[in-house]
Amino acid sequence: MKRTLKTIRSSAAVGLVVLAGMLLASRHGQASGQNNGDDEESKIQRGFAIAPVPLNLDGKNHAFVGLGSYIVNAQIDCNGCHSAGPATEFAPGGNPSFGQPTKVNPATYLGGGRDFGPFPGPGPFPHIISRNLTPDKTGLPEGGHTFVEFVQIMRTGVDMDHLHPTCTGAPDGTCLPPPFDGALLQIMPWPAYHNMTDHDLRAIYEYLRAVPCIAGPPAPDPLHNDCE
Repeated sequence: MKRTLKTIRSSAAVGLVVLAGMLLASRHGQASGQNNGDDEESKIQRGFAIAPVPLNLDGKNHAFVGLGSYIVNAQIDCNGCHSAGPATEFAPGGNPSFGQPTKVNPATYLGGGRDFGPFPGPGPFPHIISRNLTPDKTGLPEGGHTFVEFVQIMRTGVDMDHLHPTCTGAPDGTCLPPPFDGALLQIMPWPAYHNMTDHDLRAIYEYLRAVPCIAGPPAPDPLHNDCE
């Protein structure tokens, strides 16, 4: 009888330990989920705080816009490449390289125009110019690309403007020599960005829809954009 009671007590003790462990694991999971939610909310708030231009939030998902701003401005620095270059990227008195408080130039923000020089090197090869990411008169970014097209660009690196085809003869200053594939973007780091989640890509796209339009020349110029 004593042995039976001892066995029952031992089993009950083990059961309590297991139950306690399950409860702790459940609470930890809930806390982790809550922390993840809190973390994204903090990024959304931070994104709105650091957006360097006025945002058009009409008809936009506010949470995605805020998160997109955080990704674009605090994580991957899209403007570092998609502005006109170091000389005009920052407003007067706002160049951090000079020890000044950072102030982005809104007149060139995400408007493209940075010249990365001839690619893949000196010779009769095309200059790679960063594209205009701001929305056009349709309200869609990157010269009117839909979200599906934007995801395709980010996932595969396809150049939908077909600016620099693969050379079929001697390089002429407009084509890319094999083995470079002219159907793909050569400077943009899409091989890294293609690993981003659909959630984050949606946020980036929504943010780009919200920034002011910067007008550009007609296509096929890489800066093409019609604001009106």
